[in-house]
Amino acid sequence: MSKVTETVEELVTPIVDELNLELVDIEYVKEGKDWFLRVFIDKETGVDIEECGLVSEKLSEKLDAADPIPYNYFLEVSSPGAERPLKKDRDFVKAVGKNVFIKTYEPIDGEKTFEGVLTQFDGETVTVEVKIKTRKKNVEIPYEKVANARLAVVF
Repeated sequence: MSKVTETVEELVTPIVDELNLELVDIEYVKEGKDWFLRVFIDKETGVDIEECGLVSEKLSEKLDAADPIPYNYFLEVSSPGAERPLKKDRDFVKAVGKNVFIKTYEPIDGEKTFEGVLTQFDGETVTVEVKIKTRKKNVEIPYEKVANARLAVVF
């Protein structure tokens, strides 16, 4: 995690806690010539535009006071959407029984991407039931080998 995202996490955590929201992720990225600071928030029933606006307003005041970013940037506060990232242990626990997409740092059974139902997570191993043509197979992925993971919408 970069220094900017760490500082932003320290600033935004009391805001989301006060509003009974969950901090899902923070991104600080350069796209083209512009920098973007993206804060993703959520709650069980989903977040609305007013909640995003309120967090943005309160965070903007704290960012102006602390001034942790030396460049001009755009602040975006939003919901992670239907394909929210799985970043922390608790995200994986909440995703058990749901469709997920996982990329690994190195191949497991010759593959680096897995899509299927997250059937189990014990803190060390992520078990995903994947479909291979007409049969289903459980793949056990060591947690430390997960490069990134997200919920997956299935149509």
